[in-house]
Amino acid sequence: MQLRYAYRLNPTPDQRIALAKAFGCARVVFNDAVAARRAAHLAGGPYPTDAALSKALTAAKRTPERPWLAEVSAVVLQQALADANTAYRNFFASLTGKRKGRKLGAPRFRSKRDRAQSIRFTKAARFRVTPAGCLRLPGIGDVPVRWSRELPADASSVTVTVDASDRYHASFVVEVDDQLLPPAGRQVGIDLGLTHFAVLSDGRKVDNPRIARKAAAKLRRAQQELSRRQKGSANRGKSVRKVARCHARVGDTRRDWLHKLSTTIVRENQAVYVEDLAVSGLARTRLARSVNDAGWSTFVGMLAYKAARHGRTFAKVDRWLPSTRACSTCGAIGEAKPLHVREWVCPCGAVHDRDINAAINILAAGRADRPTPVETTSDLGLPGQLSAKQEPTGSAA
Repeated sequence: MQLRYAYRLNPTPDQRIALAKAFGCARVVFNDAVAARRAAHLAGGPYPTDAALSKALTAAKRTPERPWLAEVSAVVLQQALADANTAYRNFFASLTGKRKGRKLGAPRFRSKRDRAQSIRFTKAARFRVTPAGCLRLPGIGDVPVRWSRELPADASSVTVTVDASDRYHASFVVEVDDQLLPPAGRQVGIDLGLTHFAVLSDGRKVDNPRIARKAAAKLRRAQQELSRRQKGSANRGKSVRKVARCHARVGDTRRDWLHKLSTTIVRENQAVYVEDLAVSGLARTRLARSVNDAGWSTFVGMLAYKAARHGRTFAKVDRWLPSTRACSTCGAIGEAKPLHVREWVCPCGAVHDRDINAAINILAAGRADRPTPVETTSDLGLPGQLSAKQEPTGSAA
């Protein structure tokens, strides 16, 4: 499995200038590739091939208009060109339906005012970590790194980024072995929400930290200060970075909290099932701010890759599953429940907590889609019990 290991960089002033030059050159190469293909499309001709664009890049270095392209690593420029080619392949695959998910638009020009700038070095660039702990990059030098942990293996590539808050990071792509955890005797269904971030089928409820909402007052003051700064002044630039740091702090805190929660759930459970929520649709409703603050998609992604690495089962159940209005005791499906209804009573006599009942139904649906039994304990703590929808090994479907 390939994982990314990210670390903060502390480049010197000269190295910042060299990195800015590399960011700019990579951006120009990407934009030239997009412009060439747009021009070909408007002229009604065939799109330039990847090889033709690569030859054009080599020729551009010898022109009087773009001699500065030769001052940065050729690998950085080739990787920028590869990014443009990949963007167009994904665009065409989306148009033809070969690529799943929402439709992608045509690649757009990159701007120097984009929130983040990045360049990528592969092994062909011969980057390496020096004995002194610096990251040696061609054309830039030995950049100091804040090593928060050791790299588990040699990296196949490294991406250097700078964000709006003027923080530099190095992201290493590393091939790592799976770390299988000892078998766990539990399975869990998770119902994601806003009042409680996650409700587990065993009855546990995880409160929503509402990280962005708690930081709203500080962000508001920073934005008010920014609005009073004169455009083009040095103080306005400082205020812009201050606002960006507020946003970055919220994102870092949220990711840290989601990492800890997802790691705990994967370690404690042999199988994890969640509902396949339409987060992009919910983010366009009046609950958009709360949905974006929750970070459901990031959390589900963390569960997926951690389960795969540690030998756990992970799956999403159908988003149209009537998890809330179906009785987890008798299976009867009742009417839709308004959000203010937190508890309800089934005609069979069972009294349900809305969210716990939904989590139990998600667990049952996940088990039903995977008939092979997993050594488990029931929600009542009795070992060896299987869901009624599970089939024993070797039985007919």
